Amino acid sequence: MKIIQKSESEFIIVMASLMSLVALAIDALLPAIADISKTIHISDPKDNQLFITMIFLGLGFGQLISGPLSDSFGRKPVIYVGFMVFALASFICVSATSLEMMIFGRLLQGMGLSAPRTISIAMVRDRFSGNYMARVMSFIVVIFILVPVVAPAIGKLMLDAYGWKSIFYSQLIFGLFTMIWVWKRQPETLKIAHRKKFKFSLFIEGTKEFLKHKYAIVFTLFSGFITGSFMVYLSASQLIFEEQYHLKEEFPFIFAGLAISIGFATFLNGKLVVRLGMYKLVSIFTVAFTVIPLIYILLFSGENNPSIYVLILFFGIQFFSIGFLFGNTRALAMESIGHIAGIGAAINGFFSTIMAVPIATYIGSFIEKTALPLFIGFFVCGVISLLLIGYLKVSYKKSV
Repeated sequence: MKIIQKSESEFIIVMASLMSLVALAIDALLPAIADISKTIHISDPKDNQLFITMIFLGLGFGQLISGPLSDSFGRKPVIYVGFMVFALASFICVSATSLEMMIFGRLLQGMGLSAPRTISIAMVRDRFSGNYMARVMSFIVVIFILVPVVAPAIGKLMLDAYGWKSIFYSQLIFGLFTMIWVWKRQPETLKIAHRKKFKFSLFIEGTKEFLKHKYAIVFTLFSGFITGSFMVYLSASQLIFEEQYHLKEEFPFIFAGLAISIGFATFLNGKLVVRLGMYKLVSIFTVAFTVIPLIYILLFSGENNPSIYVLILFFGIQFFSIGFLFGNTRALAMESIGHIAGIGAAINGFFSTIMAVPIATYIGSFIEKTALPLFIGFFVCGVISLLLIGYLKVSYKKSV
């Protein structure tokens, strides 16, 4: 039976739903971290950050498997297998009685979710290219951002009504619904003629091809630094808002409001990227990403935390800048490697994530009494990202 998707809008929503599985698995759990910590007897609050960083670590390694497999067997079958791994991991998390067991479950969840996350990007590249690809990615990310907006609030409601385990069950229900939608409505985007014969050397050959493309390498590194600094916020936000500011009840709503800032920027990016181009927007907002935390550091270095309203203002402006960077840097990395979209997305996702985890873990280890280390991390990662853009500009001038 031939599956026909009726509109591009439906394609965008389906891709966003696949990516949203990752956001749901991370953000819906944030209000429940303290309760899970008590249940499995965690003594050091900083260990709670592992609930977030470990799922990212799983995402990084899992992409090395799911990407190449999708280039050989098609996009959809690998997505289904990934969801089954995620489902198994979710039951391990629900049954966890120790930090080690929970970490293993979260790691495995990440490996399973790597399939829908990576392959959805490859499917976009299968269909689109250039600034139009960035435009489509922006609209996908806008919908994707809605999940972090509502997920913590939903997680808090479920936590209060049914306990933290119900959050894991809700993720499985949403995932199953999405898998059925993909099965029934989404056509396979990788034609049989374009599939590569599966062999273990496929990854090595793909990596060699990837390394031939300067923009792919530079914007993968760029993504690693931006993702790493933002991952610190994701993993430490519960500690900052609940422990430092004593806003446990308000935390889900603060998190949602800040997510809207990213979503609004991403929506604007979808409108502006075709007119101004990905590269120009990335250049402008990398400067903003670097200057904003520098101002915060100069104003509040050596001080106690500022007013919660001041902190939210700085976070909001910083995340507005991030909204212009996430989709564009991924699209720029993928632009020249459409002929190896599956393994290209895997390599891009793997290295940017594997870079991000130690960056987030290191910066997060300094966050105890204030949020200042997070802004120092933003600033350092921003400076390095500016240097990467500068390198591309210099090398381009030399080649002209």
